[in-house]
Amino acid sequence: MILRRRSGGAAAPEQTGSPPTPGSGIDPGAGDGAPPHFGEGPADVLLQRLELTVRRRLDGLLQGDHLGLVPGSGTEAGDSRTYHPGDDVRRMDWPVTARTQVAHVRETIADRELETWAVVDLSASLDFGTAACTKRDLAIAGLAAVSHLTVRGGNRLGAVVTTGERVDRQPATAGRLAADRLLRAVVATPRAAGGRRGDLAAALESLRRPPRRRGLVVVVSDFLGSDALGVPDWERPLRGLAARHELLAIEVVDPRELELPDVGLLTVVDPETGQTLEVPTGDAAFRARFAEGAAAQRRAIAAALRRAGAGHLQLRTDRDWLMDVVRFVADRRRAGSGGASR
Repeated sequence: MILRRRSGGAAAPEQTGSPPTPGSGIDPGAGDGAPPHFGEGPADVLLQRLELTVRRRLDGLLQGDHLGLVPGSGTEAGDSRTYHPGDDVRRMDWPVTARTQVAHVRETIADRELETWAVVDLSASLDFGTAACTKRDLAIAGLAAVSHLTVRGGNRLGAVVTTGERVDRQPATAGRLAADRLLRAVVATPRAAGGRRGDLAAALESLRRPPRRRGLVVVVSDFLGSDALGVPDWERPLRGLAARHELLAIEVVDPRELELPDVGLLTVVDPETGQTLEVPTGDAAFRARFAEGAAAQRRAIAAALRRAGAGHLQLRTDRDWLMDVVRFVADRRRAGSGGASR
C-alpha cells in the first residue's frame, strides 16, 4: 500500500522563532503541543517532562477525573429487586419477573478496580515523522496519557509491545511507580530493523489467550497492516477482544501519509520491506490520486474499528495531541457510551 512508503528526504515544515530546546520536543514558536523526542535525551528526564505536561494539562482541563471507561455504576450482574418507576427498563430481569409475576430489575456491581492492557505497536512504520515528532514518540505519549487517566484507586496497567522482531510483555500492576517503570520499559524497546513487518494481529491474539478479567484494552498503532486482499489483518483479533473488554484504538498519523508536498522527484523507502520507489510529487494529478487513496485507506481503518466496537482516537504529529485527548474524553462523557463507537 502506498501509504507504507516512507521518505527519508521529505522536508519538514519550516520553523519560525527561537530554536527548540534539545530533546524537549517543544517548539517555542508552536506552543507545547508536541511530545518529547525520546531519541534525543535521557529517557527518565524526558518521561518526567512528559508526565508533568500531561498532569498539568489533563488535570486542569478534565478536573482530575479519570477516563470513564466502564458505563454506569458497574458491569457485573448483582441481585434482583422489585421494579420502581424511573428504573432503566433495559435492566429488567425477565426470568425473575416471569417466575414471581412481579416486575424486577437486575442490579449491577460497581467495578472498583480497572485492569487496563495497552497493545503498543512500535514497528518500523512508526519510526517516521515529518512534523513536530515521530509517530513512535506520539505513540509513547498516548500511552502516557492513558496511564495518567487510568492508574489510580488500585487500577492496574499492563502492556504488550510489538516491534515485528519481538513481543515484550509488561505485567499489569497497580500504582504510579509501576506505571512509570512500564513507560520506561516501552521507551527502552529497541527499534525494529529495516525490512521487518510489524505484526499487530499476533500481539492482539497474545492478549486474547489466556482470557483475562474484564477491563479495558487500548491499542496504539498506525493500523496499516493488511492481508493479501487488503483487509486489515488486525480486525479479527480485535473483534475477539471486544467480546470481553472495552476497546480504545489510538491511531497515530503523520500528515505526509495523507498528502504529499510538491518537492519534485522523491525517493521513498518502505521501512518494513526495504523497497524503494521514485515518486513524482511535482505531478498534481499524482498528488491528488495519492490523497484520494490515503483518505480511502483511513476511512477503511475507521470502519474496521467501528465494526470491532472500539472507540477511535486519532492523534497526529502536526496537532496538539493532548487537546485531541481532551476532546475525545469530553465527547465520550457527553455521549455516555463508555467509549465505544458502535
